[in-house]
Amino acid sequence: MGVTPDTALLDDLIKRRLDELLPQKLEELREKKTPSMTIIATKGTLDWAYPPFILSSTAAALGWNVSVFFTFYGLNLLKKDISDLKISPLGNPGMPMKMPFGPDWFKGINWNIPNAVQGVVPGFESLATVLMKQTIKNKGVAGIAELRQLCIEAGVNLIGCQMTVDLFGFTHSDFIPEVKEYCGAATFLPMARDADVSLFI
Repeated sequence: MGVTPDTALLDDLIKRRLDELLPQKLEELREKKTPSMTIIATKGTLDWAYPPFILSSTAAALGWNVSVFFTFYGLNLLKKDISDLKISPLGNPGMPMKMPFGPDWFKGINWNIPNAVQGVVPGFESLATVLMKQTIKNKGVAGIAELRQLCIEAGVNLIGCQMTVDLFGFTHSDFIPEVKEYCGAATFLPMARDADVSLFI
């Protein structure tokens, strides 16, 4: 049976009306949707602890749903005691050493110390860590424990990588109780796929 002129006209009117209404409805749905973000945190040094906690706490404060997947060395950021996090300037050309004390001209010098020197001077990593912690304190920047607590209070979903826990011989009791979930990549990847923003740190 063929299409009657009345049916064709009705179909055309419906299509045109949908074309008019659909963009507006989609925009309304986008505005009502709660944004989401996932982060994969792979590094466990003092300096690399800041990006996942700053980004996730900020997004959560904006009302986003946030999940952070801590894997490999990033899992260290979920330990109960994180006061021993260190920084390693060795092999990091983007990190000139600046002194957190002394007159302004002295504090303004970029101490680009060659890797050959950093690698052979005993205690250089500990010195760099002390200087970084002092710089953080001088500038009034929140510490890692404080930032992590902000994430917890804001409802950030902290996820431990179960494969890494097994690989490094950890137990769940090594980590803060706020880690409610331990899973693998197969569980986390669908979260990342559906997130509006997904970051690897």
